[in-house]
Amino acid sequence: MAVIAALAAAVFYALASVLQQREAERQPGAHALRFRLLARLARRPQWLAGLASDISGYALQWLALTVGSLVVVQPLLVSGLLFALPMKARLSNYSMRSWDWTGAVLTTCGLGGFLAVSDPAPGHPNVAPLTWAVVLGSGGILAVALVGVAREASPKWRGMAYGTAGGIVYGECAALTKACAHLLSRGVVPLVESWQLYLLLGGGAAGMVLAMSAFQAGPLDASLPPLSATDPVVSVLIGAVGFGEALRVGPVFTTVEALSLALMVTGIFLLGHTDAVKLAQREHFQLVGQGQAVP
Repeated sequence: MAVIAALAAAVFYALASVLQQREAERQPGAHALRFRLLARLARRPQWLAGLASDISGYALQWLALTVGSLVVVQPLLVSGLLFALPMKARLSNYSMRSWDWTGAVLTTCGLGGFLAVSDPAPGHPNVAPLTWAVVLGSGGILAVALVGVAREASPKWRGMAYGTAGGIVYGECAALTKACAHLLSRGVVPLVESWQLYLLLGGGAAGMVLAMSAFQAGPLDASLPPLSATDPVVSVLIGAVGFGEALRVGPVFTTVEALSLALMVTGIFLLGHTDAVKLAQREHFQLVGQGQAVP
């Protein structure tokens, strides 16, 4: 059930990213990192369709995390890139080429290898307060530092930094989602009384602002790969450290797990440099050069 729900969520997230990116890149740079950016995007029908797809994906992710582990569910969401690639090709009116699928094959092999070898333990639903403080605090500090350093950087580096920060926040939100799903299983009152719910709502909004700002900042090949790669890596770390979803250990198992993750990340970065992304990147700079922005 967890695997099926995670794969279905990946499809909805893929559609959301395609629709939302097309609108976000048309917004003026003055609104980056501001909730005003979301207010402007909320007036665009295509972006709202992407938001509806995002909500559907999140509902399925919630279901997957209710019955499955972070270490399994979050890497599976990476497969959304494999669905997003043909969607982008369809909207851009070009045929997929053999090189376009290289990143997809590497991502799939890395993902499959990691899930086959890691065999994570079920873990436990409760995370110690000190552990929460360490994992959320360190991730938050790193995200803020990335944003601060990148504000005066070039568009490419700014897109990479915002994308990485967004991936960190989304990875932490996945952990909070799992905690909230467990609280909801005990009733609505424990969920409403928890701090995790309100931090999840705030973190989700902040993550969306960072993701949209990353798409808006510069070329897609700078923003999309770090956004997509950081989320599962952060989630796997929190799942193992916080929820006790321990991976198989040993010279062979650990080596294969590390190589599989490296292969998956390499595939993600290759997917960020496909012809579909380069075409969208050219369209982005044409809009910037013409001074076009959607009101």
